[in-house]
Amino acid sequence: MQEEEKKDREGTDITALTFMLDGEIFALDINFVMEVLEYIKITKVPRTPPYMLGVINLRGNVAAVVDLKMKFNMPPSEQTVDTCIIIVEVNIDGAKTIVGILADSVNEVFDFDTGGIKEAPRIGLDIDMDFIKGIARQKDDFVMILDINKIFSAEEIKEIENSQKIEMAY
Repeated sequence: MQEEEKKDREGTDITALTFMLDGEIFALDINFVMEVLEYIKITKVPRTPPYMLGVINLRGNVAAVVDLKMKFNMPPSEQTVDTCIIIVEVNIDGAKTIVGILADSVNEVFDFDTGGIKEAPRIGLDIDMDFIKGIARQKDDFVMILDINKIFSAEEIKEIENSQKIEMAY
């Protein structure tokens, strides 16, 4: 985290939705979260990256669903009764795209004091550090706060948008 960015955010809170991926707690700024859905059938789209699970019908619109665990080099998700889809708005190069993120479970909405958010250590993490705004404490646990706009590249967003152009038969 750059020092200038850190100074700008000190003393303010980030309200974030916390969720589980492979036993680890992650968080997304609530301003990017549109809703949380129970797991629903995902229709596979041919010739998409492995982390792109397919598309869902979101009130008559098509939304791509991705498995962040696969994107982060974790084992792929397995559906359980707690599995859900977090619908987020991603903004890459000025283009806004609606994406569903598969989560093992959703925990709670939590306020993080930005003064308590620390830079993630460079060793021991299997994911690209650009995705992580920082690490904070939530009770006795560490939480990795993600930057949703840096998880996907412009090319990946274009692939997601292209997958959403297919017509779904419902």
